[in-house]
Amino acid sequence: MTDTAQLTSLFPLESEIPAEHRLAGEIDQRVTLVSGELKKWEGPVQAVVSPVHIRTADGSLKALKLGSVPTGGIPEAEEALDAAVAAYDSGRGVWPTMTVAERIACMQTFTKEMVARRTEIVRLIMWEIAKSLPDSEKEFDRTVDYIRATIDALRDLDNSASRFTIVEGTIGQIRRTPLGVVLCMGPYNYPLNETFATLIPALLMGNTLVFKPPRFGSLLFYPLLEAFRAAFPKGVINTVYGKGSEIVPYMLESGKVNALTLIGSSKVADHLKKLHPKTNRLRAILGLDAKNAAIVLADADIELAVKECITGSLSFNGQRCTALKMLLVHKSVADQFTKRYVEELAKLKIGMPWDKGVAITPLPSGKAEYMAELVEDARSKGAKVINPDGGVASASLFYPAVLYPVAEGMKIYREEQFGPVVPVVPFEDVETALEYVITSEHGQQVSIFSSSPDDIGHLVDPLVNQVCRVNINCQCQRGPDVFPFTGRKDSAEGTLSVSDALRSFSIRSMIAAKQTDASKKLLDDIVRGNKSNFINTNFIF
Repeated sequence: MTDTAQLTSLFPLESEIPAEHRLAGEIDQRVTLVSGELKKWEGPVQAVVSPVHIRTADGSLKALKLGSVPTGGIPEAEEALDAAVAAYDSGRGVWPTMTVAERIACMQTFTKEMVARRTEIVRLIMWEIAKSLPDSEKEFDRTVDYIRATIDALRDLDNSASRFTIVEGTIGQIRRTPLGVVLCMGPYNYPLNETFATLIPALLMGNTLVFKPPRFGSLLFYPLLEAFRAAFPKGVINTVYGKGSEIVPYMLESGKVNALTLIGSSKVADHLKKLHPKTNRLRAILGLDAKNAAIVLADADIELAVKECITGSLSFNGQRCTALKMLLVHKSVADQFTKRYVEELAKLKIGMPWDKGVAITPLPSGKAEYMAELVEDARSKGAKVINPDGGVASASLFYPAVLYPVAEGMKIYREEQFGPVVPVVPFEDVETALEYVITSEHGQQVSIFSSSPDDIGHLVDPLVNQVCRVNINCQCQRGPDVFPFTGRKDSAEGTLSVSDALRSFSIRSMIAAKQTDASKKLLDDIVRGNKSNFINTNFIF
């Protein structure tokens, strides 16, 4: 049995933190990156506190302060935004007019500097969001792989455009060009990877950026500020810190932002988009809410379904947009499924992010309380916590709770929990499961577990018109990064993948001329004399 006292004992005494995982001390960031300079910050700061608490000699818990970051306001947001606008210079700036090969070279310089800081950044990911050490390492390495794959994709994209096309007497050359100034905001659960999944392609396509780090996971970008400064021209990337509800609306209301990229809430995104004075000029690339369901049919391989659903619902405490957040199980196998699910859940190790084999780690501020609220609401409306110790909590540690049977009217039925509460809904008619997905406000992914070609085929055809990825006998997930990642309804706007992201942050532009001898000679002179970075036939190796 696990009780509150036992969970409390899992938090370390300060002396018990392994030496190899300790931070050297508090990291107090006193600079911001604006207009190519690491500008000294002397204003107010926001404390950065870890989800990991420290156990004191008397057995109580205290929050562990990791350091602090600047707390800017509207003046600082205006300065950063103006720096990005100046660097873009209505498309005449150094960065947007640079050759693709030159932008790639800058990104390769940045990547080299980023890799040199791996140990420091991985440690900060682990401490700031309590992600397990192996998963923190995986996030860093996957991000580096993503950058390199994006560079390769851009090289291929540009090479395919390095030629002229002649149609109906018109000579044309078509390339992708930047949108302008991008406001970039990432999430806390994958603060490096998800942020860079938009920031990197936006940069490579020639846009200039204002970047606001996430509330949880802001300090880990501090080691990268110098790398950004050194690798890119002045004003290409600028950082802002402070209350998002204050500074983000100001930047959008200015009308100077050409593209908004946000990984977060659909309600927030809806509100922000409406603030722009020229909404038709604002490109939005958004990764939003999701309530991905698993549909377990009567003929499913239960062992496989349980294995995939455990990982799908509880990997990184369920704090993933692609997590399985609703398990719909055929009534004939519901008892068998829930019994095996609870047995496998009991094997998951709960502890600190550096503990070997740990699966459940502390949650960010306020999340444990919200999980408890969802559990109590479901209990009051007829659901039971069917796993021993489910819902037991101590400070930021919350033992996963499996709720059964869950039904319409409970908060957990529709709300995205983004945490370790697992709702299970029994159904008799598969149309009930299908109807759940159809009536959902979200439309990212779904998983089907069945061994029947007929049943799978019957479900896939309508489901692909409700969600953007149907996973057969496996959990929902984002990768591989070459696959499109998007959603319907309130789950996303725009498509992300290695190649799709490059298109999302750019637009097709072309030059055209009549097919005459004079035009041919003129274009030939431009190409041979390297008179234009747009009009060229260079091949990037």
